Amino acid sequence: MATLQPVSGATDLKGNPIPTNYGALGTLVTVFFFWGFIAAGNSIFIPFCKHYFALDQFQSQLIDFAFYTAYYIGALALFAYGSLGGKELVGKWGYKKSIVYGLLFSALGAVAMIIAVNANAFSGMLVGLFIVALGFSLQQTAAQPFAISLGDPATGTSRVNLGGGINSFGTTIGPIVVALALFGTTAAVTDEQIAALGLGKVIVLYSCVGALFVGAAALFYFSKKVPSGVILDPTEKANKALSALLILTGILIICFAPVFSSYNSKEQKSIEQLEASISNQHHAVDSTLRASLTLSGKDTLLAKNFLKDKKDDQVKKHMDSLRIVYANNPVALSGLASINSFSDNIKAKTTEIKSFKESLEKYRLKWLLGALAAVVLGLLLANKSASKKPDGWGAMKYPQLVLGMLAIFVYVGVEVAIGSNLSELLKQEAFGSLQASEATPYVSMYWGSLMIGRWAGAVSAFKLSRNQKVLLQIVVPLIAFGILLGVGTLAQYNMKPMFYYLICVLIQIAAFYISKDKPARTLMIFGFLGVLAMIVGLYTKGTVATYAFLSGGLCCSIMWPCIFSLSIAGLGKYTPQGSAFLIMMILGGGIIPPIQGKLADVIGIHQSYWIPVICFSYLAFFAIAVKGILKKQGIDYDAAESSGGH
Repeated sequence: MATLQPVSGATDLKGNPIPTNYGALGTLVTVFFFWGFIAAGNSIFIPFCKHYFALDQFQSQLIDFAFYTAYYIGALALFAYGSLGGKELVGKWGYKKSIVYGLLFSALGAVAMIIAVNANAFSGMLVGLFIVALGFSLQQTAAQPFAISLGDPATGTSRVNLGGGINSFGTTIGPIVVALALFGTTAAVTDEQIAALGLGKVIVLYSCVGALFVGAAALFYFSKKVPSGVILDPTEKANKALSALLILTGILIICFAPVFSSYNSKEQKSIEQLEASISNQHHAVDSTLRASLTLSGKDTLLAKNFLKDKKDDQVKKHMDSLRIVYANNPVALSGLASINSFSDNIKAKTTEIKSFKESLEKYRLKWLLGALAAVVLGLLLANKSASKKPDGWGAMKYPQLVLGMLAIFVYVGVEVAIGSNLSELLKQEAFGSLQASEATPYVSMYWGSLMIGRWAGAVSAFKLSRNQKVLLQIVVPLIAFGILLGVGTLAQYNMKPMFYYLICVLIQIAAFYISKDKPARTLMIFGFLGVLAMIVGLYTKGTVATYAFLSGGLCCSIMWPCIFSLSIAGLGKYTPQGSAFLIMMILGGGIIPPIQGKLADVIGIHQSYWIPVICFSYLAFFAIAVKGILKKQGIDYDAAESSGGH
């Protein structure tokens, strides 16, 4: 095993469970809160930049993809340094300094983004965002194994859950604080409000984000309770693993290049021109109605986005109503007659867009599937080769790590995919034909479900009696659910449709009780629950299906710490290297969601949720397989029920 210096209580000669370093853990989870709160600043700053720079679809894709790429490149660079130099950089610095340096690196990126916006330089803004995410990569590489090392490894998932739960809380209340500071209200911030923000306010906002990075770094650096977490053991070179990952990176570049170039293609430009024309047509329709009609309160509502996102029967109903009201007004009737011409024009352009998109989406889907195949087959082939000749493979000679890399890839992918495709799903007639503003509470509850599960999973991080633990695992998620309802109400959303989601929360509470804090068992149960929830959603409609898909957030909530702790179990001196490999696989969030999105254009958004079924199935398989792998190595986290970190 690796030697940590100095980690309080890292060994126990009597064989007792290693006590948790609560002082260090408290400081660490405070930093997790900052990370979540910072995300609220990004949720304003990045949409503002998209508007401020008047970005096209290609440039918007670059911004979204830069985040995941930086995670991958940052973790790959850390591994390359260790492989070539024989000493892991995170191990050399220690977990404490690595987190501090990562926070400062992200602060530097925040400064670069502010300078870029001031200079009206989009490329500079991309560089700044990339630097921020590189800092996150270093922080995450150190923070996850650090949390696990602060006590009994068997209860490491609970400590990571605690950090994740606090992070989610920061993400939940952050938007309210930001909205209050910028707009003087707790109501949810709209795209129109973001677009109308003054440059000065946005710069002040992101300056505060940068200050939070520095403040978190200072808190961590000056805390005497936090051990250095330096790993003294030298690391064997892993040239074979490095070569395999560099080849994989090259293949991914080959796969992604055509996808991104397609956003700058002639067909994409035609789509954007047609979409702009349709937008102008919608404005013309509304202007015609306002000019032609003597508007009452009801008519004013009808004249706003009269044709946009409405079905033919809805438009016909409104038109018939207006013709009756204005039957004796020739000007109004002439204006209403012109609406039919606008409507036909919009339909024709929409059909033209559909034809362009169909070929483009199939082209992009082909290359994204190629990227997915490269990751899966590349890792499996590497593991097969490492099992025959382990020399030169470093941490990748451990099968639990390679399978865990795929698990992280799939987990991040499915978590992002369910949430990012939810708004489009809820637009369907079978799901209530909800507009974007009406769907927001559902999307918020999905992401909030991560907080509910992580709070429940964090209970075991504390020294509690069995009865206290059971009680808190019932009460804590209910409190978290209540907070989400309260936050949604403060944001002026209609949260009434969410009340019966309590049933899903109660099912999760029961699943936690059955799992008994055992990471492999917990992951297996929640993996199977995820499969079941997605299948229920696929074969039902309306509220039942909506709740089923939302509960995917509850199933995902505890998976990261389970996968992480199981994957790095028994790695010893290779732990920082293994952690870097796992962080690389956050790349799944940039591959699986667009695959589901592109598939939705082919088979429909509802049926595209077979992708999450496949993902959850693999996660359940990993839980079963890794338990057997670890047992062969003499590691059994599930041998006895965890004692809650004491």
